[in-house]
Amino acid sequence: MHPFLAACRRTRTGYTPVWIMRQAGRYLAEYRAIRARLSFLDLCRTPEAAAEVTLLPVDRLGVDAAILFADILLVTEALEVGLEFSKGDGPLIRRPVRTASDVARLPERDPGETVPFVFETVRRVRQGLAGRVPLIGFAGAPFTVASYLVEGGASRDFLETKRLMYRDRGAWDALLGLLARTTLRYLALQITAGAEAVQLFDSWVGALPPDDYRTFVLPHTRAVIRALPPEIPVIHFGTGTPGLLEAMREAGGDVIGLDWRVDLGQAWARLGPGVAVQGNLDPAALLAPPAEIRRRVERILARAAGRPGHVFNLGHGVLPDTPVDHVRAMVDAVHELSARPAPAAWEAP
Repeated sequence: MHPFLAACRRTRTGYTPVWIMRQAGRYLAEYRAIRARLSFLDLCRTPEAAAEVTLLPVDRLGVDAAILFADILLVTEALEVGLEFSKGDGPLIRRPVRTASDVARLPERDPGETVPFVFETVRRVRQGLAGRVPLIGFAGAPFTVASYLVEGGASRDFLETKRLMYRDRGAWDALLGLLARTTLRYLALQITAGAEAVQLFDSWVGALPPDDYRTFVLPHTRAVIRALPPEIPVIHFGTGTPGLLEAMREAGGDVIGLDWRVDLGQAWARLGPGVAVQGNLDPAALLAPPAEIRRRVERILARAAGRPGHVFNLGHGVLPDTPVDHVRAMVDAVHELSARPAPAAWEAP
């Protein structure tokens, strides 16, 4: 079994596997060259180009997994909400979903019909990888995708999302139920096409207190995770979630992703035995000199203490201004430092 997949299953490996969120991105000159001729959405919709971008970091960085190049909002195109990606502003939803009647108008369509290019990209990437490393598929979690639909784009305070959530529980549950069903089908089709693990991105769920998470979010996220094939590892990731870790574990996932705002050892202890963890270097640390990057890598590995079940990653996506050689320095440091003999005895957190 590949070390990445083994770590997801908490099986001891010879070193700590590492991959990087947003590892195919603007910090790579090859990616920028492709984007010079293709818009972001056109790149996602072109399997040959999307597969090329997905494979770039494997060849350049020596990471232990590839992650599909796509976007968490692609599945919303079928909802007829006017999805656009504007330069510098990120995703925009021209027709936000803010009332029960807005929710009722949303069509429910099969991702196999609406985004077939995603699954063709998966097939092409698996062929290009030729078994070198596993391929991770992904989707946005229901809450995070809903937040874009309700807010009309990115948000800092998520007031419109919370307004709908608090004022109309029926409409909220209908919206998240629709997104949960669509997300499940979307991930299942990625797995059928060849994804060997999947990550569920709940990027903005840290905006909620624990009680709201358990009431309004957990049931829908859990419905997705529980229905996925048990042999496929699921990484459950969020940012700003130190207060939600126990609840996220209740929602499910073989691996819980940690951002950089929490001590990895303490977080793993809170999560308890029976779950792997992913993380959790601050993405900004890659702007530091390589020697400092190495020190920070060593510190995180020390907190993992050689226990099986640690997948090294950043606490969120790599930043656009990050030097490529710094990313490679991080990958090399993880492999070198984690290959040291683990303690003779270890205790599950």
